[in-house]
Amino acid sequence: MEERLHLTEEWDKTFPKSDKVNHRKIMFHNRYGITLAADLYEPKTAEGKLPALAVSGPFGAVKEQSAGLYAQAMAERGFLTIAFDPSFTGESGGSPRYVASPDINTEDFQAAVDFLSVQQQVDPEKIGIIGICGWGGMALNAAALDTRIKATVAATMYDMTRVNAKGYFDAEDSEEARFEKRKALNAQRTIDYKTGAYQRAGGVVDPLPADAPFFVKDYYNYYKTDRGYHKRSLNSNDGWNVTSSLSFLNMPILQYSHEIRSGVLLVHGEKAHSCYFSKDAFAKLTGENKELLLIPEAVHTDLYDKTEIIPFDKMEAFFRENMK
Repeated sequence: MEERLHLTEEWDKTFPKSDKVNHRKIMFHNRYGITLAADLYEPKTAEGKLPALAVSGPFGAVKEQSAGLYAQAMAERGFLTIAFDPSFTGESGGSPRYVASPDINTEDFQAAVDFLSVQQQVDPEKIGIIGICGWGGMALNAAALDTRIKATVAATMYDMTRVNAKGYFDAEDSEEARFEKRKALNAQRTIDYKTGAYQRAGGVVDPLPADAPFFVKDYYNYYKTDRGYHKRSLNSNDGWNVTSSLSFLNMPILQYSHEIRSGVLLVHGEKAHSCYFSKDAFAKLTGENKELLLIPEAVHTDLYDKTEIIPFDKMEAFFRENMK
């Protein structure tokens, strides 16, 4: 069933390799038959059945960036982890390339749980997920659907359906604004079909305009510099297909998040432009096993790679408590 992918064996991450974990490349497939590529991290001192985590994000990044850093850090804490590239991106399969889907990308998390559930060294009753940025929203969506997920961490979360349909801070939440977006995107569909190629939206703007908003500068400082640049990252290069956002305009992902019974920890920078996504998502959650942790003074991309403020110890404690 799995497509044979050509995976890079060299260490090409944006973070240093840990001497506390073993690392190898793996592949698994989702319910739509797309083969996904992942890095597997396993503590060198592992014994017996381990709790396991699947990690993905940010939106437009690859597993060699933040997701891999999170996965490796949690493997150092005793978890077997995988950081995967979502469908159509990075080293994962799927055609056409560089397209996102609220349905398929939620399924990607579930497919990762499929894979972890059947690994000999994994305790299938102790599986959690971590979603970063736009994949934080996908992780919550998966947690609402997949009862095998015992705990979820969403870090510096975006709800990609909300921001596409309503704009930042819901400033474009009107029928007229959505109509204009639909009209432009459907015109682009016609052009793409006529030319036989998908127009790319462009990644993070480069060169950076002097009057760019702070959050754009924030993204630039990660994706376009040595700090976080990666050759396969969409945000570091030519971005998603322009028409990739069409389905996000029409399909809110967090319809049933209030029915999540498993543990959820939302982590966000207090000064992040995106903090309202986590605050609003938390307000919908129910039960005593839900937490919102705001990191003082932190902005959006601080939680991509700043290990001195990413609350890995808190995340470990949260997963262990909710995987009992």
